[in-house]
Amino acid sequence: MKLERGEVVRTAIRLLDEVGLEGLSLRRLAKELGVQAPALYWHFKNKQELLDHMVSEMARSAENENRPVEGQSWDQWLIDRARWMRDGLVTHRDLVLLTAGTRPTPDRAPAIEDMVRKLCDAGFTPGEAALNILVMTEYVTGFVLEQQAGERREGDDGLEGVEDRPDGQPLLAAAIKEMDELGGSFEYGLSLLVDGMRARLASRTRT
Repeated sequence: MKLERGEVVRTAIRLLDEVGLEGLSLRRLAKELGVQAPALYWHFKNKQELLDHMVSEMARSAENENRPVEGQSWDQWLIDRARWMRDGLVTHRDLVLLTAGTRPTPDRAPAIEDMVRKLCDAGFTPGEAALNILVMTEYVTGFVLEQQAGERREGDDGLEGVEDRPDGQPLLAAAIKEMDELGGSFEYGLSLLVDGMRARLASRTRT
């Protein structure tokens, strides 16, 4: 039976959920496919290329959910995309770790072109548009990495307990309470990034 690239990628994604990124080896993948490991090199020059295609496959399967839509403002699209990414990065085991170490494959170029065009139409240069998307992507990835690392901590409530200490630090206690009212660190950081992009665009318009 001829081994197809798509089958290799889909099987690798399934194995990712079962054994995690650390357990996903080419030897294990080949065994799952019923072939010898060298057969995989007909489709991928190394494991990193396979990992890149795994992320691209998952992105492509959901690209209609984060592509720009007609009539949607550029800033609202970036915000919606960031929230969509945050939710999507927890749908597969170790997906955020996988995403952090991969790069888009050439077949993702048309979708990325559409995203860059959305921001260029708003007034950004192509370089600014691409960097806006990249910065937002890295922000979301870093946030989810930090969040998942925090969830693995046991028996440590951090600074939150300061609110219950009458002789504690009043400003810190007030800050912790207000942070929740502001929507938490993800939404606050998101607004800071988008506000900065809006300010850059506005300054060019005034000039």
